[in-house]
Formats: sequence, structure tokens, C-alpha cells
Amino acid sequence: MRGQDLIDRAKAFVAAVAAAKPRQTVEAFYADDIVQEEFPNLLLPQGAVRDFINLRASYDRSRYILASQSFEIVNALASGNCVVMETILTATLAVGVGKLAPGDTMRARFAQFFEFRYGLIFRIRNYDCFERI
Repeated sequence: MRGQDLIDRAKAFVAAVAAAKPRQTVEAFYADDIVQEEFPNLLLPQGAVRDFINLRASYDRSRYILASQSFEIVNALASGNCVVMETILTATLAVGVGKLAPGDTMRARFAQFFEFRYGLIFRIRNYDCFERI
């Protein structure tokens, strides 16, 4: 796939997550050996490494924590099989997180690196910068 095709695929993945599509829709973007690495941030001070099963569990949890969410893609670049996106998350909480109550808005900036194989995501690296929570 060419660079713009991979960018479009990454954007479609982010749109599916933002819309809280059924997990089968989101998982259709993944290679069987998907690994996501989330580097330390305010929500996960130790960071996290997730395989397919743990990504599924994390996605299921997020659908109950967030009442709604949107992602503004600020920039997207492709190089080889990699897409890098700068994204702004705005989410309304369904439950309290830190000092935020249900109904409050949580914001973060993400730098996400998606690596593709045959049009499927097999590696994701997240550098998440949350506003104070």
C-alpha cells in the first residue's frame, strides 16, 4: 500500500475507535500478532504493553469509562509501512477519573505510530499527554 492509503487506513481506525464501533469493527484493522505499547502517562504511570486479547479488554473497558469521545487529527505522515499521527482527544467521562467527575471533559494530545503489514496494523506505539486529571 502507498503512504496515503496507509494514512487513510489509520484515520479510519481512529474514526472507528472514536465512534465506539463494535469491537469486531475495530479488530478488523489488526494483524493477529498486534502489539500496542503505551508509554508512561498520567493515566498509566508505568505504561502498558498489550497484545490482541489485552487490547480487546482495554477497548471494552473504555466503552464504559467514556460517554463520548472525538479525535481531531492535527497531522499525519507516512514513511514506508509506518504512519505517524498527532491527535487531540476530547472525551466526556461516564465515570470519575482522578479529580474529574462523570460528565466532565478529559483532553489529551497523542502521538501515535502505526506500523502496517499487508494493510493491517501490527504495532502501535502511543505517546499520550493528558491534561491534569
